[in-house]
Amino acid sequence: MLNLHNLFEPVLHKNKPCGFSFCSRSLCLSRQNDLDKLEKWSEGNRMTFNKDKCKVLHLGRNNPFHTYRMGSDCLGRSPAKRDLGVIVDHKLNMRQQCDAVAKKANRILGCMNRCVVSKTRGVILPLYSALVRPQLEYCVQFWAPHFKKDVEKLERVQRRATRTMKGLENMSYEGRLKELGLFSLGKRRLRGDMRAVFRYLKGCHKEEGENLFLLASEDRTRSKGLKLQQGRFRLDIRKKFLPVRVVKHWNKLPREVVESPSLEIFKSRLDKCLSGMVWTVFGPAMRPGDWTRPLEVPSSPSIL
Repeated sequence: MLNLHNLFEPVLHKNKPCGFSFCSRSLCLSRQNDLDKLEKWSEGNRMTFNKDKCKVLHLGRNNPFHTYRMGSDCLGRSPAKRDLGVIVDHKLNMRQQCDAVAKKANRILGCMNRCVVSKTRGVILPLYSALVRPQLEYCVQFWAPHFKKDVEKLERVQRRATRTMKGLENMSYEGRLKELGLFSLGKRRLRGDMRAVFRYLKGCHKEEGENLFLLASEDRTRSKGLKLQQGRFRLDIRKKFLPVRVVKHWNKLPREVVESPSLEIFKSRLDKCLSGMVWTVFGPAMRPGDWTRPLEVPSSPSIL
């Protein structure tokens, strides 16, 4: 198995510009050496690998497409690979993952509509929250959609689910969300991103956060501590990675939110900010003061 940390480190490291031409000859030889050690270990322990299932996923536009071997057998190539339920393709745009997630969520939602007689919100909403929405949000901080088409594809699932509830059929999507006390999926992804950043900067993943985020120097920090600095990158795809896409939103958070003493308090204060954000289907339409206006938490925070 290739070391994925070594594979992605040049892309994610805070002090290196983003570029996908990182498969140098020396790095390819290092990975081949790791495969040779793995093959030797398997032979010594009499635990042979099924080499037909071992594939190589080449990333980057300047990738030399080096041929890797395990023993005397060459490993095949794969344009995409599923790992822990997430599909990663050679373009890293997560389109295949979005397609698969939306298809599975719509399938579950269709099964609910066929099997559940009652369409009241008291029945449909808990089922949707327990069975459908987790499909749309599993590990989403890693595979967040890159394109407007994919954002809308995921949002259509929740739009369809809320439209099936009795009494809400003729309301607009935004009206249904307000009536049910729900956030849009895009706003929920932003909330998840902010929670992840808090964990990396002040929580249990603080050590890993030092390698993912670059803090602005004190002389450039005007409003609060823990202000993030935008890194350098050459490719637009880098803008969609978590350490980059969260910077502008995190830096606009009020001081009292960022300086929360615990994650639970941070969640509560963050929800108050998010509940009044101006939001389009494709993302937040930020205006000066959107984070700082005094706002009320949605009426049903327990089902957010």
